[in-house]
Amino acid sequence: MKEYIDLLSKNPLFKGIDKGDIGFLLDCLSAKTKTYYKDEPIFEAGSRPEYVGIVLSGSAFVLQEDYWGNRNILSNIGVGGIFGEAFSCAEAAALPVSVIAKEDSVILLINVKKILTICSTACAFHTSLIMNLMRILANKNRYLTRKIEHITKKTTREKVLSFLSECAVQGGKNTFEIEFNRQELADYLSVERSALSAVLSKMKEEGIIDYYKNTFRLTDKK
Repeated sequence: MKEYIDLLSKNPLFKGIDKGDIGFLLDCLSAKTKTYYKDEPIFEAGSRPEYVGIVLSGSAFVLQEDYWGNRNILSNIGVGGIFGEAFSCAEAAALPVSVIAKEDSVILLINVKKILTICSTACAFHTSLIMNLMRILANKNRYLTRKIEHITKKTTREKVLSFLSECAVQGGKNTFEIEFNRQELADYLSVERSALSAVLSKMKEEGIIDYYKNTFRLTDKK
């Protein structure tokens, strides 16, 4: 765990907590690490949500699958990303989503009850942890709201433009790299991959965008 202390010290869950105290805090929380291999479920839909997960290495997807196996990617979680907190805090009976390792990954797992319950030693960290967790939940709600804005657009073209516009605004420049490959972006925007590819090619021909693999550039045209 020691090799991940620097990473965790920058994590929003541990904001305001001294780096030197994080190891003690993780012991207090009975936190554990586990390695998951590519495409292995970290959390499975239908299981009882109990843990908050933090990606220590690798990456993961939060996704929904229907009866026929069609995927809807809700979010991509990179190193330092947090997942599982909303459903665990809500004490949901069963997870409506799955979390899948996008690649071989090391995950930190913390039982949410350990965060929300003041320990017997009444350590001073729990108040900070709870406040930080509330901020994370609020920010996650904003993220999901932005996704809803993208996927409720009427056409694939409008969905793509909405997504790329957000990426440019967040990065503060018109050239940026997205976190999804083409299939993943199609799943995220709830469109067919063929339709996505056709729209991207058309907008490139029109000079609205340019791209190479996952790097995109927006122009002033629309």
